[in-house]
Amino acid sequence: MGDKVDQAILSMNRAAEDAATKAVPIFVNAITNMSIQDGMSILKGQNNAATSYLKSKTYTALSAAFMPEIQNSLNKVDATKYWKEIFSTYNRIPFVEKVNPDLTSYVTGKALDGLFVSIAQEEANIRSNPEARVTDLLKKVFGGSK
Repeated sequence: MGDKVDQAILSMNRAAEDAATKAVPIFVNAITNMSIQDGMSILKGQNNAATSYLKSKTYTALSAAFMPEIQNSLNKVDATKYWKEIFSTYNRIPFVEKVNPDLTSYVTGKALDGLFVSIAQEEANIRSNPEARVTDLLKKVFGGSK
């Protein structure tokens, strides 16, 4: 089933890419509504403090925004068909744990996981690498300059 698995994975990746455009206004809203206490906690926090803040403030809204986009993208490429075929076959194998075929929820969760991993990596880089502080604000907040 290698070809079908490859098609399903490609369609899931495309769906996540299509949905990612919805993230910017949600992040902007979370940042503009940040309290001074939130800002201080992020500034003094661990290497993933900003990521944790964003995840706690945006995950539900991001999930709601991503799901329809992901569903549309998956429908465009018949991904749900491939998913159902793959896991209908898989679920017939004796003694395996059955897989939930809700592809939209699966892809949405994976897309958000990937998004927050990328944000955490960038945050850690900005905190530890003065060269990554490319704006005057980042230089002022985290110190150092180019």
